[in-house]
Amino acid sequence: MGEPTKSEAAGAAPKLAEAQPAHRPEVDTGESPSPVPKVGLKALTLAALGVVFGDIGTSPLYAIKECFHGPHAVTGGATQANVLGVLSLVLWSLTGVIALKYLAFIMRADNKGEGGIFALLALIPSKADRPLKTKVLVVTAALFGASLLYGDGIITPAISVLSAVEGLGVATKAAEQLVVPLTCGILFGLFWFQRRGTHGIGRVFGPVMAVWFVAIAVLGLRYVLRAPEVLGAVNPYWAVRFFLEHRVHGMVVLGSVVLVITGGEALYADMGHFGKAPIRLAWFGVTFPALLLNYFGQGAILLENPAAAANPFYAMVPGALLYPMVALATAATVIASQAMISGAFSMTRQAVQLGYFPRVTIVHTSAETEGQIYIPEVNQALMVSCLLLVLGFKSSSGLAAAYGIAVTGNMAITSTLFFFVATRAWGWPVYKALPLCLAFLAFDLSFFGASLLKFKDGGWFPVAVAAGVYVLMTTWKTGRSELARRFAQNTIPLDALLEDVNAMKPHRVRGTAVFMSSSPQGTPPVLLHHLKHNQVLHQQVVLLSVMSADVPAVPRKEQLTVEPLGNGFFRVVARFGFMQTPNVPEILRSCRKQGLVAEAGTTSYYLGKESLLTGGNSRMMKWRKKLFAFVSRNARPATAYFGIPPGRVVEMGMQVDL
Repeated sequence: MGEPTKSEAAGAAPKLAEAQPAHRPEVDTGESPSPVPKVGLKALTLAALGVVFGDIGTSPLYAIKECFHGPHAVTGGATQANVLGVLSLVLWSLTGVIALKYLAFIMRADNKGEGGIFALLALIPSKADRPLKTKVLVVTAALFGASLLYGDGIITPAISVLSAVEGLGVATKAAEQLVVPLTCGILFGLFWFQRRGTHGIGRVFGPVMAVWFVAIAVLGLRYVLRAPEVLGAVNPYWAVRFFLEHRVHGMVVLGSVVLVITGGEALYADMGHFGKAPIRLAWFGVTFPALLLNYFGQGAILLENPAAAANPFYAMVPGALLYPMVALATAATVIASQAMISGAFSMTRQAVQLGYFPRVTIVHTSAETEGQIYIPEVNQALMVSCLLLVLGFKSSSGLAAAYGIAVTGNMAITSTLFFFVATRAWGWPVYKALPLCLAFLAFDLSFFGASLLKFKDGGWFPVAVAAGVYVLMTTWKTGRSELARRFAQNTIPLDALLEDVNAMKPHRVRGTAVFMSSSPQGTPPVLLHHLKHNQVLHQQVVLLSVMSADVPAVPRKEQLTVEPLGNGFFRVVARFGFMQTPNVPEILRSCRKQGLVAEAGTTSYYLGKESLLTGGNSRMMKWRKKLFAFVSRNARPATAYFGIPPGRVVEMGMQVDL
């Protein structure tokens, strides 16, 4: 499963086909030139502001507040040394992690133009001579990194919207009781709207976020001009001095500083939606300077009025503009949340296609845009989890303790996978790749260690969610592999079946029978059961295997292979990327160009329906067998996932003892 981001290939804005970088081969440097998008660099840059930078762009609402107020605040309060020290950490964190690591290096690792943790994993060559332990370690790291994004993604809408609505409490104490109910109402409306798609509202994401960035930059600039001494934080001396003075507690505060880079992984995950140039331009041209001005402005107001630490962001807002700013902040946080939700949908589809997640309902909400999808099961799980978080923690400060572990863990895994891509896919020597990746990990692991200090205060939540998702993905993958092994043991070569058909000449009926199989080798078990019990065959028999490729998208002209086998039999192999959703009737229509004509009204689809027993001698543990059987029973039927007309389906039951 790629990085929810928060999105892992987030689909919050229209993923215009002409806006995607052209499919291109990998090169030894990892940096491939991007063609000029037809929709225009300015339009893509504006759209990137709304989708890519929604999360990191709303961090000023709570990041500095957590450093100076609450249980993890710096000791000594808002002194000049503390303020400059925190601001220096903020500046160099944004520079080192976002500007250097992601924009300068990680974004070079594109898989046919796409980014994200699954895309990064697919770039690593899988060679037979590689040690098995190394392969397992790499795949395990990628899966856990993807799992972490689910845990972190649940927190994003809750903390973002809650921190925005808390501005009402600054405006008037009477509104404090309304913060939690309003937040829950906004979140419920946001998740309810998902079924209608984001194609229309996606067009306004960029302009709204552009207004947001201008507004926070102006707010910050006002106070920077009043206290220009905060600009001294550019000198890293203040960051070093901060740690020398506070030592262990300095790491606790670093766990709050990490909030300024949450959402940074979206830069890489959303690369396929906008291209490298628009994302880099949006960051250096708008987002980075706006964030720095606002953070430094919050530092300036703390020097002027230490009591503003309770909410330094809204303390900068003039009283007459407080309510409009709350409305703008709420809109910005809804956009940040939307990007995460769409990213969770996209990452789930990738995991399904790669075989790490059970089939789910995938609804395409836009006829023009492949990336616009809605997954009800994921949407409901996210909604319930977010609402429970808000009701349980009740404030953004409470949720801030749970924030950070998942993001920094994912970032550390991304740095590790980047090392394997650089050395094995691009051919970089170890002496060149290792120092760079160690520098990345110095940032990542420092933030991760600091976030772990908040584990008991809420940091356990995203870890628990990630552990659950990881167990589900690995159990599903292992279970499907065991099923495939069992079927392979009981199958017969297709040549032998064809010889028996020629010799026995079973009765043939008109029409086409499509037998689906996960493997393009041998005879599908469901075909053997059909012959055994019904003893007839259709005039045309299609053996269809839908395979997943380790690329985001397989070009249409390369998706199908049709092989006539004689006597009315055809072998069809359809290949799809992990960003695509296969549709079986469309596959059959595409086969016409290669000589296979299957009329929709006379085509029947034969599917196997396994009844799983857990008393067998497979290598799976008993509890994993039970979990796999439960998930398999509740997975989305293949008919719905593959778009097969329910009235044309024949399911044949088979008992399998794992």
